[in-house]
Amino acid sequence: MRSGAGVVTLAIPKSLNIPIIRIKPKEVITLALPETKNKSLSSLAYRKIKDFSDSADILVIGPGLGNDKSTQSLVRKTVKEINKPMVIDADGLNALSGYLDSVGLKDESKNRIRVMTPHPKEMARLLDVSTKKVQSNRRKIAELFSRKYKITLALKGYRTIVSDYSDKLYINKTGNPGMATAGSGDVLTGMIASFLGQGLDAFTATKTAVYLHGLAGDIAAREKTQISLIASDIIAKIPCAIKKLYCWRSSVGRAPHL
Repeated sequence: MRSGAGVVTLAIPKSLNIPIIRIKPKEVITLALPETKNKSLSSLAYRKIKDFSDSADILVIGPGLGNDKSTQSLVRKTVKEINKPMVIDADGLNALSGYLDSVGLKDESKNRIRVMTPHPKEMARLLDVSTKKVQSNRRKIAELFSRKYKITLALKGYRTIVSDYSDKLYINKTGNPGMATAGSGDVLTGMIASFLGQGLDAFTATKTAVYLHGLAGDIAAREKTQISLIASDIIAKIPCAIKKLYCWRSSVGRAPHL
């Protein structure tokens, strides 16, 4: 929402609805869904998600989902069957490991928009290779993966790489080591989704979100230090980062490194 989304709905297992309502930001709406005995989202939630998605601009799949088999089945069915722009991260990526060829990523006939945001370990899991191999060939792996599966990819880490299947490439220069903390990647996922929902194409939305996410982290680190930086500090500085981007573009036509 700090990146400009008008309405955000958080889909959660039904038994968590009341506890979540007590602690969540007041601006976020919740959607209670069928759950497993482990209190994660059940595959039975698909129909309700499908119906709700008809009124949504974009879906985010992954952060906080867990790895229950029923939940993973729900992820795969949602990715395959719902023709809405999606940002897939975290446990959403884990659910696709070993199933990349069966969830319709390559189906160009439906003109699907899919953005994936793996960190190196998640990328290694998707490809069934070592993390070391991913890190030693980051650019090539990102380019080949996005081209093969017709997606936009943000391969996170030092100098996050954004690539897409039309051979566009961006290497980010904002951000700092203090951002390697729990929740930071989830903030990026939300920013990408917000920009997609506002009409930017997938590559531009992802590139801009990566840049501003890193810039917000840099601004926050100057105030909090890298050691003390947490994800909510990044969220708090998103407006400052956006303001800087507007100022740069109005003065020189573009932001540094973007």
